[in-house]
Amino acid sequence: MSDKTALFGLDREGLTSFFAELGERPFRAQQIMQWIHQRGEADFDCMTNLAKPLRSRLAAVAEIRPPEVLLDQQSADGTRKWLLRVDGGNAVETVFIPEQNRGTLCVSSQVGCAMACTFCATGHQGFNRNLTATEIIAQVWVANRALGHAPDGERIISNVVMMGMGEPLLNLPALLPALNIMLDDMSYGLSKRRVTVSTSGIVPAIDRLKAQCDVALAVSLHAPDDVLRDELVPINRKYPIAELLAACRRYMAGKSARSHITFEYVMLDGINDSSVQAARLAELLADVPAKINLIPFNPFPGTPYRRSSAAAVSRFQELLLNRGYIVTVRRTRGDDIDAACGQLAGQVMNRLRRLESHVEAAR
Repeated sequence: MSDKTALFGLDREGLTSFFAELGERPFRAQQIMQWIHQRGEADFDCMTNLAKPLRSRLAAVAEIRPPEVLLDQQSADGTRKWLLRVDGGNAVETVFIPEQNRGTLCVSSQVGCAMACTFCATGHQGFNRNLTATEIIAQVWVANRALGHAPDGERIISNVVMMGMGEPLLNLPALLPALNIMLDDMSYGLSKRRVTVSTSGIVPAIDRLKAQCDVALAVSLHAPDDVLRDELVPINRKYPIAELLAACRRYMAGKSARSHITFEYVMLDGINDSSVQAARLAELLADVPAKINLIPFNPFPGTPYRRSSAAAVSRFQELLLNRGYIVTVRRTRGDDIDAACGQLAGQVMNRLRRLESHVEAAR
């Protein structure tokens, strides 16, 4: 490991403190942010608005080290997936999904995942460690540099979702500075409505996120009752649905009437896709500003589940629409390169599958 300061993971406050220790003015932080994140530059010698002595000093005490790209795959539908080495034995996956009016980057927060959701390939690989802020934001840097800009000069990545490998809210100390960098006008300048953190339901961390960073929230719900959710999403045994929805209401308190939480619901044939369950879901979310995203299940080796039929998904959606909800059905993208929702696996040296120690860290 290098003893140099990794500048990738420092937000503006962190960079300002770094330059203050070097005896430099605060505006240097803005200059470096622009070079790294807007221009995709990792070589201090190319930062021509910095004096040569400062460039030399930065090269001696700091580094901007992009991760090694082990694999760069493109799907027939335009989805692109990168496999990025994060250390000697582990790699994580990052996925870009192009759409007509936006480009969404799906970013990982952990090497593997300890949540053990039964329908998710990442959870079946186990858990190794949290990613650092540097490793989180480097995924955005790699994708942004690879994709470049659209012909009109606009950035191609318009949205970032923390929905890759891992549970983001079990890694808040690294997640928060990474989010700050994504939102900063001197770096990626993303709107807070276009940065989404997805959680399986870490209740104390939802409250901490609200207090520290105003971004969109998505909740992996997947069941309308505790009995089924205990089976599908084991963290529900610690934070049952009533506690989770109370946290969601707290998260929405004081936000504009246009704001909502996206509730993700993977559609599993014969498990959670009945009309009765749709009605229960409608009742459950009645007092939460909600958008519901129905996700066709994406199979992976060894799974016992099957994708709900198109007719079942359509019926479930219609029942919710009739109750006044905004309901979308996620289009499956990138499944030919295992880049679809629930298929990300990366390369994980499993150290621990137990949930408790990771959940306690979020308190």
